[in-house]
Amino acid sequence: MSEFTQAEALKITVQVEDVAPAEVVPGIVRRRLPGSEYARGWLIDFAPGTEWPEVDLHDSEERYYVLSGEVIEGEERHGPGTYVLFAPGSCHRPRTEKGARMLGITVLHR
Repeated sequence: MSEFTQAEALKITVQVEDVAPAEVVPGIVRRRLPGSEYARGWLIDFAPGTEWPEVDLHDSEERYYVLSGEVIEGEERHGPGTYVLFAPGSCHRPRTEKGARMLGITVLHR
C-alpha cells in the first residue's frame, strides 16, 4: 500500500449537507456523520420551539458545539460558539425557542 493510500484510509471527508438527514421528530433533523470505533459525529438542526423527544442519558461522554441559534439546557442558554461537554452518567433534554444547529461528538467506550 502506498503512503498516499495509507493516509487516505485514515481519513474520511464529507460535505455535511451531502449527508442524508433523518427526522428524529417533527422539527428536529439529525445527520449521522462518519465515525470510528472511538467516536461518532452528528449534526442536529432544531426548528424554533422544539425539544428533544426524551431525556438523553449518557453512558459515555458527549460533546457539542452550537453553530447557530440557541440551545436551552435547563435554565442555561447556549448561543453560537458555545461548547458543551456531558460526562458519562449525565443526562439532559435540549430545547430551543429560536431554532439551533449543533455539531456533536459522542466518545465511545472501548
